Amino acid sequence: MSQNTEKALQRRLDLMLERIESPKFLNNDGLGNEIGFWVFDYPAKFELTVRDYLASLITKLDKHGHQFQHFNIFQCLIEILESRNLLDRTFIREQQIGTEILRKNLAAPLNQKKVANFIADKAFNQQASLDFVILSGLGNAWPLVRGHELLSALQDVMGSTPLVLFYPGEYSGRDLHPFGMIDSKNYYRAFKLVPEKGENS
Repeated sequence: MSQNTEKALQRRLDLMLERIESPKFLNNDGLGNEIGFWVFDYPAKFELTVRDYLASLITKLDKHGHQFQHFNIFQCLIEILESRNLLDRTFIREQQIGTEILRKNLAAPLNQKKVANFIADKAFNQQASLDFVILSGLGNAWPLVRGHELLSALQDVMGSTPLVLFYPGEYSGRDLHPFGMIDSKNYYRAFKLVPEKGENS
């Protein structure tokens, strides 16, 4: 079963470049009035496989001349804390009070709207328009950042720029299930960039 799952993932990864370079993705063609936000979900146990592929994909997209930005969400959190001189204090406080209480204490400085604004500010800092934005690193940032909440916050700041989120878990087309193990009803309407066989995007 695991081999079949890995092969299915590889088939989907092999289609990624074609999908990102398609007019449907780049120009929001055929999406009606819906925002061009896309999700590429994958089993969390293949995180390293996806990271390796993503590095190769970014190189190819650069060579093809696309204007885009890639953000690791976890790295964004670190930069936000550093900008407020909170990072070192955060490490100390985690040892003192534990991870769960720390997470609650960080809810304000790392709320989804602030993270979304940080990403948008960095994305458009040097150029007014982009072909698209890629987000990864959600697994390391969870539960400080939750996929459906971040995407909702990004809707207000990304304009018509297409965005794809690499999501370690399952996306049903309606609900995001982190890591494929946590039962949640985190509704968010996005498109699946490369659906499984038999699924519609």
